[in-house]
Amino acid sequence: MAVDLFRLTIHDAHDLLQRGQLTSLALTQAVLDRILALDNDLQAYLTIVPEMALEMAAAADQRRSQGEDHPLLGIPLAIKDVLCLEGVRTTCGSRILEDFIPPFSATSVARLEAAGAVFLGKTNTDEFAMGSSTENSAFCTTHNPWDLTRVPGGSSGGSAAAVAADLCLGALGTDTGGSVRQPASFCGVVGLKPSYGRVSRYGLIAFASSLDQVGVFGKDVTDAAILLQTIAGHDPLDSTSMPLPTPDYRRALTGDVRGMRIGVPAEYFIAGMQPETEQAVRAAIARLADLGAEIIEVNMPTTAEALPVYYLIAPAEASANLARYDGVRFGLSAGATDIWENYRQTRGAGFGPEVKRRIMLGAYALSAGYYDAYYLRAQKVRTLIRRDFERAFAQVDVMACPTSPFTAFKIGEKADDPLQMYLADIFTLSLNLAGNCGLSMPCGFDSSGLPIGLQLLGPAFGEEKILRAAHAFEQATAWHLPHPPL
Repeated sequence: MAVDLFRLTIHDAHDLLQRGQLTSLALTQAVLDRILALDNDLQAYLTIVPEMALEMAAAADQRRSQGEDHPLLGIPLAIKDVLCLEGVRTTCGSRILEDFIPPFSATSVARLEAAGAVFLGKTNTDEFAMGSSTENSAFCTTHNPWDLTRVPGGSSGGSAAAVAADLCLGALGTDTGGSVRQPASFCGVVGLKPSYGRVSRYGLIAFASSLDQVGVFGKDVTDAAILLQTIAGHDPLDSTSMPLPTPDYRRALTGDVRGMRIGVPAEYFIAGMQPETEQAVRAAIARLADLGAEIIEVNMPTTAEALPVYYLIAPAEASANLARYDGVRFGLSAGATDIWENYRQTRGAGFGPEVKRRIMLGAYALSAGYYDAYYLRAQKVRTLIRRDFERAFAQVDVMACPTSPFTAFKIGEKADDPLQMYLADIFTLSLNLAGNCGLSMPCGFDSSGLPIGLQLLGPAFGEEKILRAAHAFEQATAWHLPHPPL
């Protein structure tokens, strides 16, 4: 076959599998060989399961021979290492869970497995998904496939890098404040963060429970729609999962945006952002106008408050969620005879500096005398942010803006300046605070050859709208076609 099998999109691979021109075993072996050849340099994976993958591929081929079909049957995928996969080490990028093997799978993972997907392994992540660069992993730093000296973004940097470098055909990530969309932008792939409640969080090891959402990475918009279609839907195991019907997302991929109203929030084009990023995003918006969309300027006045609000609410929830890692029930235990000393030693050795920073910030914000001044006030401003989105989406169908104010930065460049690191997510945080959906897709390259991301924001449970706009832009451009120079 002329094409390298690992280069295939999910939908192209499915067509070949369906016609009998390809087997899942051959496809999976080609991707495993690609991982073997490249991942020592990229470090996208924390755990690779080749035997399991080949067994799943053989089972998929058997199911297909018996007449079964599904868009993901026999497709090799990667799973971010904060989602439980039964019987496979799940670390959250942390020493405190270094040897944890979950006895069950996350609902999103189980739905992929039921569809016949093949699991290649678990991808690297910032520790407990806390970070914007995947430099906070306790085990390794993932490298950007477009430039190995640069970060892939975070916290889902391992999944984004794996998709960009063809070390899988698609992947799951999680997005608490931009952790699917920002690495998708940095790595030049499509990353979709669904609305809060659209995808079950059961089996997702929690960072901030009111913000976390399972998302997907694809090589193109169609692949993202296929993945979302499979994992979306109500789950009685998750009380935050909404009992709503799941639309047919591929039907939204019409290639037509005529009559769509696309809002451009002025507050997302800020002083100090990389000029090439602004130029590429504005050119992308102009292209959507050429395709027949109506461009409308909208105002999001609380945008500047999103960063401080997020960094009060998320650490507060993290401090509560991570209290369970005490060396008593599971995970790392220092083994000290005194229980308080065991707590201190276990958490001191098990957590990295960024996790400790956020636990301390969150505990402080929730402490007596400070709760009203910080956490409660942040929740009130969160309501104002949500209302900004509601007002905007009363005027427009979707909004278009940059995913990040800059392209991928050098490894180590922002490691000693947490505020500068946090600013990498300044255009993505608001969406999680509001619970809405968003997507990042390639819309250009800077002078260093690094991808630039266009972000499309949608209303709650408006994934069809952002997929429609994204697909139309993708069909009219070729930014999704180049490959990293590996």
